[in-house]
This record gives sequence, structure tokens and C-alpha cells, in this order.
Amino acid sequence: MPRTMSPHAICIATVFTTALALAAGASASAGALPEGCEPARAGAAAAHARASAPFPPIQLQVRTPLEPTVLPSAGKSYLVYELHLHNFSAGAMSLRGIQVLDADQSGTGPVAEILEAQLDKRMRKVTIGDSAGDPRKLASGQGTVAFLCLAFDRGAPVPARLRHRILLDGGIADGPVIGTRATALRVLGRPVVGTNWSPDNNPSLHSHHRMGLWVAGGAAQISRRYAFDWKKYGKDGNPWSGDQRDVRAYHAYGEKTVAVADGTVIAAQDGYPDNIPRTAAGFEPAVPVTMESIAGNRVVLDIGGGQFAYYAHLQPGSVRVKAGDRVRRGQWLAAVGNSGDARQPHLHFQLTNSADIMASEGLPHLFDRYRVQSAGGAAWELRSREYPMGSAVVDFGAD
Repeated sequence: MPRTMSPHAICIATVFTTALALAAGASASAGALPEGCEPARAGAAAAHARASAPFPPIQLQVRTPLEPTVLPSAGKSYLVYELHLHNFSAGAMSLRGIQVLDADQSGTGPVAEILEAQLDKRMRKVTIGDSAGDPRKLASGQGTVAFLCLAFDRGAPVPARLRHRILLDGGIADGPVIGTRATALRVLGRPVVGTNWSPDNNPSLHSHHRMGLWVAGGAAQISRRYAFDWKKYGKDGNPWSGDQRDVRAYHAYGEKTVAVADGTVIAAQDGYPDNIPRTAAGFEPAVPVTMESIAGNRVVLDIGGGQFAYYAHLQPGSVRVKAGDRVRRGQWLAAVGNSGDARQPHLHFQLTNSADIMASEGLPHLFDRYRVQSAGGAAWELRSREYPMGSAVVDFGAD
């Protein structure tokens, strides 16, 4: 961090502080945590006693490709990130657990602890083949990725720095310290217009976005870490009404997409046809899915600060901007479609550190203002400068 904060940094710090304050003071009770999120706690208990460090140190690399940033949602503060674990020793290692520690509070117990069976659900082994066998056993040269999510109660302090203790059979390996305020947390406008939007596939172990680790551009990255599939559902729970194979029968199809911020259009692709939506009979895209066609019709905005807003699967013929255009927040960009690698009409929206849909890291962000439907649908509750975690029905307001 530079010694003197720039006006941009001061603005980001103000946004971050305000977001945390609003999350802490939210009046609505938070619902169930997304699958794979751990309730964090104060590290009051005594830490596990440790023997003197071995020589040489245990040869387990512990790496976090993208440090997390505190993300407020419905009265909680979330940290979403991954640990890449790689065995550089000549022998096998068996993982027993991960302890998350406050790096600035020595002598206290873990903020969160993930042991054996729970750890199994949060890990993906890096190997050739189907990863058969014990997912926590790493052969020499083998690696795994642990997908972590910590949830802090409203008003609870979130450590500024974390470190991770990996519990092994016969040893302990400590990872490096990571920060929890890594990304400039942008406050965005709405990406779509209107009400009854569901932020599908936001971060959880059930989301192919969250778990979508891809090697693209020569690096293993998760561009869709915080991405949404914005869809609409009817009262019957279906996203369509009528012929399931007709894109126009879907409630989200043709809805307006708008710029979330002032920016410059980096890419604007039109011309890909809509797919016939997937049914029980199967799915076949209108054109073969490639790295070029995966997003279908799309608009990519450079919104400054090394951050890019990506709109994918747009309706053919609906893109209203071209590369090089300057756009204003709220400007009409295109309509929701079903092009590219899309099984049903929806808007795939993500914020990343590169204009490439896959060769990038997904970045956290907030939406300036929206309402969510309360449990049972009896009322709408205002959210300001938050990110909609978990299941929700969102109202972004009419034109």
C-alpha cells in the first residue's frame, strides 16, 4: 500500500467502511449460509501447542492466488477465497484439517476450523483422471484446492490478515499471511432492469461458477468466482411459461441489460444465434462451444481501476454498442438472450481483472441499491451497497 493514499484509494476506503457499517446494521435477519461457508468466531480459545519447527520445513506449498476482500451481504461479512496446496516432498501427505487464524492475534485459537469430512466437500484434487481414492491424500508432486468461505456475524470484527495452519498426519504446515482487503470494492449500478430476478450460481459449493477453476491464458484462475446467472422464475417455480423449447417462453428473455458503471466498451459481439433451451431430451448448442463462442453475444466494459464488467449470452440483434464507445451508468446495452454456452435464457454477469471471460480472476463487488423479497414473499427489504449471497429474489427497480 502506498504511504500516501490517492483520492481513488480514499474513495474505495470510504465505500468499504460504509459497506461494513451498513452490513453490521442491517435489520433483516440473515438466512442460511451458502453451502460451504463456515460461521467464523472470535479466536478466544488457546491455540494448539506446537513443537519446534522441523528442519527442513514440511514441503507443502500453501498459496492463495487472489486474496479475499470483505463482502457485506444481509447482515454478514463474507470472505471467499481458495488455498492451493501442493506437495513438494518425496512422500505422500494426508491432510486432516485447516485452521484459519487471525495473523495479528498470536496465542488465540482459530477463527474457523475445517476438519476431515467437511474438508472433503471443500476440496478438488489437482490430478490426472477422476481423483479416485482419499481426496485428502496427496502423493508426491500432487496438489489440491480448498474452496473456503467464512461468514462473520454483523458487527463482528473481520481480521485484517489471516494465516492458515494445515493439519497433517504427523505434522503441521503454516501458510503465508494473506490480507482481507485486497480488491478495490466497487459499488455498481444494476445490470438488469425490473423485478423478480434470481442471482443464481453465486458463490457456494453447488455453483459451477464458484468451483470453476480453469487453466486459461497459462494460469489456473476462477473468473466466475463472484459471477451471477440472472434468471427469472414464475410462481410455479419454472423459468418459462408455455413451450419449454421456445426462448420467448422464458421470463428473462428479452429483458433489458444496462451498464453498471461509466466506462469504455472493450468488446461488443453480436450475431450468434440463440440456442434451443435444454429440456429432459437433452441440449445441443446452436454453434459448437469454443473459447471464442462460449460467451455468445457479449458486451465487455472497462470501468477503470483494472476492472471489467462482462455481460454474456445476449439476444442476437440486441447489442446497441460497439467497441470504443463510451457508456454511462444505466445506459441500455443489449437484451437477455440464450447464445453461446447457455442452456436457458439468462444474463451471465461478472466483474474481473481482465477483459477475457475465462483468463481472469473474478472480483468481488457491491450493488448500490436493490430490494430482496423476505421469507414467504410478504414484503420487500431494502439492501444498499451489498452483494446478494445465497438464494434471493431481487428487485432492481423499473426504468
